[in-house]
Amino acid sequence: MAQHIQVAHFAPGTVVRHRRFGYRGLIFDVDAVYSQSPEWYDIMASTHPRKDRPWYHVLVDGETHTTYVAEENLEVCAEEASTESFEHPLLERLFRHRKSGDLASRHIVN
Repeated sequence: MAQHIQVAHFAPGTVVRHRRFGYRGLIFDVDAVYSQSPEWYDIMASTHPRKDRPWYHVLVDGETHTTYVAEENLEVCAEEASTESFEHPLLERLFRHRKSGDLASRHIVN
């Protein structure tokens, strides 16, 4: 049986808004499908979004934590797409600003 591969709609560096909770975020990584534990899903994913679609690791603007969000819960944050005023302690570690004004992922070496 052939497996249907989902294409992620958002890439690292994309500013998004959570549809349900309204916070602004910045995608820093993408999983093709859900990759956390079944326990995490049962506790944290109260709307039970699909596991066979892309999930995103997101920096939350103005906070110190990150979130893990199903694609169906995110939308492009067109009105506030600029990262100039984005505040998160991991921003500079995960991204670098290009001369064009957009962000590029950094290759992180421990």
